[in-house]
Amino acid sequence: MRIEADRELCAGLGMCEAMAPDFFEVGDDGVVVLLDETPGEEHRMDLTAATEACPMLALKVRD
Repeated sequence: MRIEADRELCAGLGMCEAMAPDFFEVGDDGVVVLLDETPGEEHRMDLTAATEACPMLALKVRD
């Protein structure tokens, strides 16, 4: 599993960070930073929920 972030779409609203702070952080520039791009499968449900919560659709979980 891999997390992808489109930094150009990101508005820095922090929904992902609020839902999965071990994997997402809004950086000093106001754009998402991926803390772990290849998390273990055991995190899929939480990461899918966090990426789907992004109002800008800037995040994706890929197999």
